[in-house]
Amino acid sequence: MKTVHIIDALEAVQAAILANESQIESLDRAIGDGDHFINVRRGCDVLMAMRDELAPLAPGAAFGKIGLKLLSTIGGASGPLISSFFIAMGKTLAGIDEPERRQFAAAFADGVEAIKSRGKADLGEKTMLDVLIPVSRLLQRLAEENTPLPQVCEQLTAEAHRNMLATRDMTATKGRASFLGERALGHIDPGSKTCEVAITAVCDTWKEIA
Repeated sequence: MKTVHIIDALEAVQAAILANESQIESLDRAIGDGDHFINVRRGCDVLMAMRDELAPLAPGAAFGKIGLKLLSTIGGASGPLISSFFIAMGKTLAGIDEPERRQFAAAFADGVEAIKSRGKADLGEKTMLDVLIPVSRLLQRLAEENTPLPQVCEQLTAEAHRNMLATRDMTATKGRASFLGERALGHIDPGSKTCEVAITAVCDTWKEIA
């Protein structure tokens, strides 16, 4: 993986987030704080403005810079969580000019662990982690098995979609949705939807990487 691939992925994520604006906003209005999409879009816009700044950096340094920028840019509950993900990835990949698949999978897992630690949440609590944790575990397994990248991307996309839909039947224990109790049942978690959209966009972009 090279930094150019990270930049390509960021561009794809921004386009996918904008394409799914109405659905993400609708989900957040139903059980969230109502500002989730605005904050995510702001973060995407800021990262697009950083393309030239990120391009000469090694992947670890790029992820670290992305995380620090998002920390000062994204508001709401998701800002510190998303920024901690990228900062942790940057630390894991520090000093590696071109991470191979297992190294990237390990960094992704460390990023997810950072979100768990910052948010004090885990599987089954109707949050973005209900998508990120299963995807991270699958990515690590597929990396160890040296699965061809197109197949990795297809499986990760399916895993993200399946677990995003599963949040519909969960009772929230974190964030504003936790105050709704059983009224949150039947609604997909907006953070999990955003993660599913982002993961799908990244996978679609990276399928052709040799």
